[in-house]
Amino acid sequence: MQNLQEKKIAIVCDWIKDWGGAEIVLEQMLEIFPNADIFTSIFFGKNNPIFKNRIIKTSFIQNIPILNKSHKLALFFRPLAFESFDLSSYDIVISSTSAESKGVITKPETLQICYCHTPTRYFWSHYHEYINMMEFGFLNPIGKWLMPKIVHRLRIWDFVASKRPDYFIANSINTYNRIKKYYNRESEVIYPCLDIENIPFSQEKEDYYFYNGRCIPYKKFDLIVDAFNENGKKIKIATNTENKFYRELKEKSNSNIEWILTNDLDLINKLHSKAKAFLFPPEEDFGLVPIAAMASGTPVIAYGRGGALETVVSGKTGIFFEEQTINSLNKSINDFEKMEFDSKSIREHAMKFDKKNFKKDLIDFINSKIG
Repeated sequence: MQNLQEKKIAIVCDWIKDWGGAEIVLEQMLEIFPNADIFTSIFFGKNNPIFKNRIIKTSFIQNIPILNKSHKLALFFRPLAFESFDLSSYDIVISSTSAESKGVITKPETLQICYCHTPTRYFWSHYHEYINMMEFGFLNPIGKWLMPKIVHRLRIWDFVASKRPDYFIANSINTYNRIKKYYNRESEVIYPCLDIENIPFSQEKEDYYFYNGRCIPYKKFDLIVDAFNENGKKIKIATNTENKFYRELKEKSNSNIEWILTNDLDLINKLHSKAKAFLFPPEEDFGLVPIAAMASGTPVIAYGRGGALETVVSGKTGIFFEEQTINSLNKSINDFEKMEFDSKSIREHAMKFDKKNFKKDLIDFINSKIG
């Protein structure tokens, strides 16, 4: 750490707007590097204490109405935005990215490291899924017409941008494989982590299932609602996203489905700890939320693809369902209710994802590259 303390460090991220897994990683990086400056396309986090007294530099997109509130609409401008940042005075530049921030340009002597949550999903692994579930509102028809015509050029830029970091770190084996496939780059896996010790643990469970996250299509809130409308079991769903998708799903939900609109982490942790099981229906690159559930001693019922395969141990800390369908999910719920799980063992498994491990691994990796 001695060498790192003498370096001028910049942390670059795609955008700072909502709070999710990438932002938790950013918070941990800021704890490691208390003097690091932040570069991002847009910033709407001034009330968050982790950014107090930080130097935060935003792109020109910050000053463009509508685009500054919709990172999806701004994707056509972000390559230029990140290439416009002047990082010439920094010794180390770390990008935490699932989109374009890896494309910053640095001097030859600058060590540039990319902590990659996934290669850009809407260009590569999930392109067709994004085309079919655009969130541009009345602009959706224009987006569906325009995107296929320009995505080839955007993919070329993204591939070129992937050559700019000196080293890649993948947030999972799942992401490691994608980096290899789409960018033809090697990477080292360092799992993102949570502050496990401060997540409340409970062996006493109540009669409800739980799911939480941003209420957007790929998180599969619609699958949860449809499955529980059919099975009639009690579920609590927490989100901090009040959008059209949320309102539509809440409207169609039966009385056994309770929606909780909140960003209160203490409340969410309590809901985790008392739930009989946490549901995790999306295919995520990694996924920190199941770890939070397991840290509280709660088993997970997860879709058996993506990062969940690296965190959930079938039969010990949860079970998997094979398809993102109502029948497959409800079958796994029925199977789950015939099984028994040990909350202490689940908590013990989650401890391997404590933030102490992330910090040590990241510091060791960077030190190994600066000599």
